[in-house]
Amino acid sequence: MNKIEHIGIAVKSLEAAGKTYQALLGKSPYKTEAVVSEQVNTLFFETGDAKVELLEATGEESAIAKFIAKRGEGLHHIAFEVTDILAEMDRLRAEGFRLMNDQPKRGADNKLVCFVHPKDACGVLIELCQEAG
Repeated sequence: MNKIEHIGIAVKSLEAAGKTYQALLGKSPYKTEAVVSEQVNTLFFETGDAKVELLEATGEESAIAKFIAKRGEGLHHIAFEVTDILAEMDRLRAEGFRLMNDQPKRGADNKLVCFVHPKDACGVLIELCQEAG
């Protein structure tokens, strides 16, 4: 894993949270994006070498809606940039980690993504992400 790529934060309202994080970080977001397959809207802020991704559910069945219903707003995941997501998935499987998807899928910000089960990472959802070609 190369570096922390972004930190994902589940929020009830992208508009309200966007204003909060704009004031907190002292800068405007650089991108909004809908990820229809995950029923989520995202808002990205750059913070040095990493990013903050705010995630708002667009449907009651989305992972973000379920997360907020169970835990409230807050830290949802930490994403690590990888050079070769397939090789990294194989390495993690060999180490005994459970992956939440068998193959990488399209995520926000032009990334291929895969998630490591939080029970295998001390309760933290870990995302692997690689720039999509």
